[in-house]
This record gives sequence, C-alpha cells and structure tokens, in this order.
Amino acid sequence: MRRPLDVRSCSQQSRTPQRLRIRPPKLGRYPRNERLGTVPAHGKDLPSHNVYYDVMPLDYLAENRKTWDRWARVNYDSTFYGVDEWKAGRSVRPGLDALESRLLGEVADKTLLHLQCHFGLDTLTQARRGARVVGVDFSSEAIARARALAKDIGIAAEFVESDVYRLPEVLDRAFDIVLTSIGVLNWLPDLERWAQVIVRFLAPGGRFVLLEAHPTALLLDEDAPAGSLVARHPYFAAPEPLRFEQRGCYSDRDADIESVLYEWPHPLSEILGSLLAAGLAIESLEEHPFIAWPLLPWMVERPDGCFELPRDCQPLPLMFSIVARRGADK
Repeated sequence: MRRPLDVRSCSQQSRTPQRLRIRPPKLGRYPRNERLGTVPAHGKDLPSHNVYYDVMPLDYLAENRKTWDRWARVNYDSTFYGVDEWKAGRSVRPGLDALESRLLGEVADKTLLHLQCHFGLDTLTQARRGARVVGVDFSSEAIARARALAKDIGIAAEFVESDVYRLPEVLDRAFDIVLTSIGVLNWLPDLERWAQVIVRFLAPGGRFVLLEAHPTALLLDEDAPAGSLVARHPYFAAPEPLRFEQRGCYSDRDADIESVLYEWPHPLSEILGSLLAAGLAIESLEEHPFIAWPLLPWMVERPDGCFELPRDCQPLPLMFSIVARRGADK
C-alpha cells in the first residue's frame, strides 16, 4: 500500500499517467578498470541501502543511452533549455545559474571537468565565465550538439563521448574543479565507483561540486492528483533498477517519442558515504526548496525559472548541493 506523506493538501487537478513500472531485464558483464580497482560483490555484511556491483548492467546503460540520444534531439530545440536565448546571453533559469555559480566560486583560468554534461549548455556557461572546460557525456547525439554549439558561438571547449565509469580509459589529466549537476545520479548504478572516478580526475586540493534532485523529492508520485504528495518510488537502492516506459520527454511532453528508462535510487547517506569513502572532505551540504524542472506537473514556476510547491503546501527539500575537496598530496 502506498501511503501519502503527512503534508497538507493543495487544490486538485487531473493528470494522464505517463510512466509505468515494469520488470527489468538481466544484467550484462562489465569489464573492470584496474586503475580504479574492482568493486566488491553485494554481501550481507554491507549496509542494506548500499548496492555494490561485481557486474555492471550494460543492457540498462545501453538502453539509457538510446533514450538520451532521442532526448538530445528534442531538448536542443526545446523552450525548456532555451538555446537561442542562451546564445543571446540570456538564461531561462537564472536562479539555477546563480546557485551553480555560487557553489563553483571563481572559475576564471581554472580547469573544469563536467561529468554527464548532456549537450554542454552548463559546460559552456562556465567557459563563458573563463573556465577551461571539458564536458563528458555518453550520448553521441548530445556530444555532437555540444561540439556544434561551441563552434557556433566561438567558445573553446572540449567534449568527450564516454560514460562516467570508462572515462579513465580515454582521458588522463587532472582538473581544478569537477562538476556534475541536475538529474545525473539516478542514471548511475554504482556510486562508489563514481566517487572514485571523481577523485581520479581532481588535482590535489581540487573541488567537487554536485547539484542534484533531492532523494526525498524523487520518492514522489508524478501521477498522483495535484496537491497529493504521495511517496511512490523507493528511497533505498536495490540490486535491480526501476524501469519506466515514457511517452514524450521532460522538456516536451508532447514530443513524438517513446523511451524506456532504467533508474537507480540513491539515498543521501549513500551519496555522502561514497564521497567520504573515496577520500573527499565535505565542505558544505545544502538543501533547496526548489528544483530545475516541474518534477510534479502542478508545481509553480518561480520568476527565476525554477519550480517549487504551491504556497499552501509545506515546503520540502527538492534539490541539494554538495561541495567537497580532495586533500593536498603530501
């Protein structure tokens, strides 16, 4: 039985369901990266909310890559991203840009690695601020658009087609800053290996910045009636991902595409624990009552382009941010 969170109800509104949970397929074998070390098999001595893989779900990741290739074509031309406005120096979400800039601090003349960069809009925003940027994404369609966008506006930037886990096989340098932001962790099955990759690419004393949807927000049922905050999805990780079928795209619900999505929930303890276990020092953790997209269709858009719950709802943490630092080598 799904039980609603203990919050006040807002005005009601109907919505057509767009996502359906279905049983996932089998796992695929993943080649191990000796520079990162092996990942221990899941065992009873490990915390129940952390899942460790000795095989990586290639079938899942390949299907997600197909989805993001389709979405890249839609997203680039969508008003949600506002590429034409961005080219003209305007942002469709100035509040989010301001938050990200505050977390990153001064980036001029610093090297910045942006993991899961999609088609590079945020990457190139930091290049405009003076950073020397490298963006990474596993979608060939997204990377092609990122490269074309950089060339179109005349900004020097490098874009690498790779998933996060294989990145050490194709890139070998250290960066002052590693950034990853908004809707990224749910596509990764193994956060321990993810954190190892981050440390691998941080220079001594370098900073890691994460801005992401809050795990509590991702519990919520998108198909519940307006005003009903219902905890539908799991908070803790499990060996198998969630599988969804979706029509349209988050940037355009009417887009003529159908996709299969595989997602992994990660509790806040797993996210923090993975970074700490990799040797990073946490400098700040913040929670934010707004998010970059309408996670629930009845959310209210703010003047700064972000979305929040209506005022007659109790506020919930919808995003969080972490700033961490790699220690200086002795």
